[in-house]
Amino acid sequence: MNKKQNSKMSPVQFLFRIIQGALIGLGAVLPGISGGVLCVVFGIYKPIMELLSSPVRNFKTHVPKLIPVLIGVAIGFLGVANILSFFLNRYPDPSVCLFIGLIAGMLPSLFREAGEQGRSKGSWISLVVCMCVIFALLMGLQMNSIEVTPGFVWYLFCGFCLALSIIAPGMSFSTLLMPLGLYTPFVDGIGHFDMNVLVPGGIGAVVTVILLAKAVNTLFENYYSLAFHGIIGIVIAATVMIIPVSSFATPGSAIVNIICIAAGVVIALALDKFNSGVKAE
Repeated sequence: MNKKQNSKMSPVQFLFRIIQGALIGLGAVLPGISGGVLCVVFGIYKPIMELLSSPVRNFKTHVPKLIPVLIGVAIGFLGVANILSFFLNRYPDPSVCLFIGLIAGMLPSLFREAGEQGRSKGSWISLVVCMCVIFALLMGLQMNSIEVTPGFVWYLFCGFCLALSIIAPGMSFSTLLMPLGLYTPFVDGIGHFDMNVLVPGGIGAVVTVILLAKAVNTLFENYYSLAFHGIIGIVIAATVMIIPVSSFATPGSAIVNIICIAAGVVIALALDKFNSGVKAE
């Protein structure tokens, strides 16, 4: 794809990017979902990391392509998330299963992208190690739930977790905050534009991006295959951990969940096919 094609975007592509951004925004706020994972499955994780790590150098080349994504993120995070939160509260398991299907359906494209620079034995070792680490971390959080009192320092931590969920795909900030009892007050504070929440949360997020974004981008530039296969391991582990196993106990709920997973897979494959067609133009 040449620079001229990169710099221009058709109305359909613009709308498509907004939809992707909305899903990323939803993934950033909804329990158990990772916005970073959706950045990866939609193929925009790398340009986001390049922009965050070198904003001045990459501003002209990256920002125009990411503007519709950022618009979508705002819509998903602040707007549509309120609507879908209703379905998560009313139909939590089918909603999560839909996202599971979406992520599962994008795994083939992830493996294609991860193998762009070849695969080695180390690539597969990276995948397995990262998968095991995330399994251990998330299981540990589930087994050791600790309640804390929200405050300035803890909201700094919330901002750190929010930024980490984008920089490190698979690390859903809700998964990190819910065991500590910080998820609900943090999201409520954002929704109500509470400065006591937004200020420390924003500081924590910005500091995290400044400290980690460049390091992660450098990792990709020097160890692309190892890093990308590691991300796939994170994606697999994080996705498996949010499967609502107990909801498959009855035939009726199991059928509904399977249908939702299948629908997610079909949507993901359709998005991947469209995305591939756009890249081929």
